[in-house]
Amino acid sequence: MKPSNSKLYNHFKNRRASLLDAEQYRSFAIFVPLIYKDNEPCLLFQVRGEEIRQPGEICFPGGKVDPEDPSAESAAVRELIEEIGVSQEQVSVYGQLDYMITPYKFNIYPFIGEIATDAKMKLNPAEVQDVFTVPVRALQEMEPSTYNIYHEVQPEEAFPYHLIPGGKNYDWRTGVVHEHFYEYQGRVIWGLTARILKHVLHVLPKQ
Repeated sequence: MKPSNSKLYNHFKNRRASLLDAEQYRSFAIFVPLIYKDNEPCLLFQVRGEEIRQPGEICFPGGKVDPEDPSAESAAVRELIEEIGVSQEQVSVYGQLDYMITPYKFNIYPFIGEIATDAKMKLNPAEVQDVFTVPVRALQEMEPSTYNIYHEVQPEEAFPYHLIPGGKNYDWRTGVVHEHFYEYQGRVIWGLTARILKHVLHVLPKQ
């Protein structure tokens, strides 16, 4: 049918959609680094420094997308360089992986790429205490253990129950997050890193 109000029609027709309440979300970029050892593809992981949040946990290089970053991809590369000390010339970006929006209002943009085999790494001690590699083949042959984390709604004390049907007996929706655990030579990979890893192993060709 022909729109009744052409001005209103054009207003929405030319509008580009974005994330609702985007200002409440923070964006993070992750670099999933491949590095070849004896011609075999391996994934590089890092152990978080003791002076930052979640010390000692295993993760991929990454961090917050800053306003001055041209793109999430640029942020991922910048974080990689800042954290493990390789040069721009020693990094090749393959492409973007599937992004995710977490229950904690984080937008996560992972990218996969390669670090040159002969790259000289100089770890940033403020953020990284160690790095290690795991052959892709070993990870693909591994079956992670999976457990559930349940998220329940807890309204604040002053919540106006009298304004909603059912009041305090309202049937709130609950959520569940599947937590995967990969264990390799005494190392435990879990949390967001394991979720990204599981996706990476799904899209990588079988080795």
